[in-house]
Amino acid sequence: MTDAWATFGADLHIDVTGSNGLRAGLMDALREAARTGRLAPGTRLPSSRTLSADLGIARNTVADAYAELVAEGWLTARQGSGTRVAQRSEPRPSATSAPRTRPPRSSPTYSLMPGSPDLATFPRAEWLKAARRALTRAPNDAFGYGDPAGRIELRTVLADYLARARGVYADPERIVVCAGFVHGLRMMGKVLRERRVREVAVESYGLDVHTGLLTDAGLRIPCLPLDGLGSRTGELHGMRGAGAVLLTPAHQFPTGVPLHPDRRAAAVDWARSTGGLILEDDYDGEFRYDRQPVGALQGLDPERVVYLGTASKSLAPGLRMGWMVVPQSLVGEVTAAKGWSDWASSALDQLTLAEFIASGAYDRHVRSVRLRYRNRRDQLVAALAERAPAIRVSGIAAGLHAVLELPEGTEAEVIRSAAWQGLAVQGLSFFRHPDAEVRREALVIGYGTPTDSAWAGALDALCRILP
Repeated sequence: MTDAWATFGADLHIDVTGSNGLRAGLMDALREAARTGRLAPGTRLPSSRTLSADLGIARNTVADAYAELVAEGWLTARQGSGTRVAQRSEPRPSATSAPRTRPPRSSPTYSLMPGSPDLATFPRAEWLKAARRALTRAPNDAFGYGDPAGRIELRTVLADYLARARGVYADPERIVVCAGFVHGLRMMGKVLRERRVREVAVESYGLDVHTGLLTDAGLRIPCLPLDGLGSRTGELHGMRGAGAVLLTPAHQFPTGVPLHPDRRAAAVDWARSTGGLILEDDYDGEFRYDRQPVGALQGLDPERVVYLGTASKSLAPGLRMGWMVVPQSLVGEVTAAKGWSDWASSALDQLTLAEFIASGAYDRHVRSVRLRYRNRRDQLVAALAERAPAIRVSGIAAGLHAVLELPEGTEAEVIRSAAWQGLAVQGLSFFRHPDAEVRREALVIGYGTPTDSAWAGALDALCRILP
């Protein structure tokens, strides 16, 4: 039997069928990771206590494996420095062998890619309790073909939570449950097309997945310029063909700039005067660290704003759980776009989430991970101030990522250097609209992605590759 464990940024494939069981399997996995370069020389390994907790095995098993690998020369252990992968000389190639520029690397050792929370923080025990309560209380009709708007239990709880936490006007009859933001945006693309909308304005930096969904729906996507106050929504009036705009007002993705109050008002004024719609992506609105969270734009005009939220950042993207709060006039069109029956979202998952929120477990979880991510952000800023003081950090007041400004002409080289270090990072240029006028060079660092045991190594690798 072989188990695959993702820990401290590397996948360890542990064979537990041998005579020595887990210890031998762990040693083989660590040797292979060091041999193939997935664990680069000098990489600091988590403590035996941390790794045993990650893998769910006894601490002595990890300690014994570390000690034997130190004796074999695969690892080094020094007081105050921890356990690290040993420096190893590469075997000299024979005269007939082909030259090799770098060791093969099947996957990065560390990842600081934006867009994901720390998946190890998913509240399994509390979720299981909520699932048991939901299953026990579920009415018989929960096991049939559901309402396309979603379970009323979840919509009722969401209406209360969104009003309290995000300032959203969210009557349960206006809420449509969906399988995440992408699913909701796909439905809105269909609705807009059927309404004869031909253009949806988008921000000059954003996810190509989202703009791709809009173009797949047959919609053109002119871009709004972006500066230190957010998207320049006043320019919407000059976009004569735009019937809607897609915005991330609470925490612009990926630059991290909140939309200035004057520009919020300008977007709503445009929507009212033209009959246009604002599609509000509130992907991480709960994670603000230094002051009160910025409320949702939807509260300014619920009849002109389609609010889209998701559990992908607060809980986990694998849940495939999101929600839309739509103007009253759009409810029928959105549910029709979803389909006559709710095929997309499991009724039991919806009931579980309803129980999870109603019990207070969701609020407790958000408070807990908000503190965790704030500490990560502070550690990132402190490490950069000490080891890369020339790098300016922005977009850090909220969310799970930060933007590291780079000298002109260096972004591509820094990303290549990161790959050599076994570090996966994303450049800001990846998110740039083709028509964007201002071109910046930066890294978008997802500090929520690594597990606790991988965080120190990822941060160290990042500091090594910065100019």
